[in-house]
Amino acid sequence: MKNIGMVQIYTGEGKGKTTAALGLALRAAGAGMKVFFGQFIKSGRTSEAKIIRETLPMIKMNSFGNGRLIKGKASREDILRAVNGLNECARSASSGEYDMVVLDEVFHAVRCGLVSENDLIRVLMRKSRNTELVLTGRGASKKLIAIADLVTEMKEIKHYYKKGLKARKGIEC
Repeated sequence: MKNIGMVQIYTGEGKGKTTAALGLALRAAGAGMKVFFGQFIKSGRTSEAKIIRETLPMIKMNSFGNGRLIKGKASREDILRAVNGLNECARSASSGEYDMVVLDEVFHAVRCGLVSENDLIRVLMRKSRNTELVLTGRGASKKLIAIADLVTEMKEIKHYYKKGLKARKGIEC
């Protein structure tokens, strides 16, 4: 018997949202589940993308960004990538082909105006009954939190970025 798929949100200002989603994807793959992992904003040149592509065929990872934070007005290319990515995630979530679908940094994509919150809500409403949906990023709205079955807020207590340390390969990227 298949699991009934829930909607999980990992949000907040603290580190660990993508890491939590990756842990869930790894656990699901280890249990024989098929996973689609869609990364918004990111370019696919991260360490996690590399190891997944090279060694974990049960996890399909696609990236829908240029690998840079969007400040100010988003470019036409940024919007097109994100909209195409949301459409791909929607198909993956509704088809029943995947047991888990992750939309990593999707809340950032909404905040930057790359995709609309209403379109994201439609993805949640149309997902296959058995597909676990995992959404990450800072700033999940109250509306999305109300729809979700599980919400975890990552809270920063202390972070070495504040001392000027850059992202370290294998730890943050």
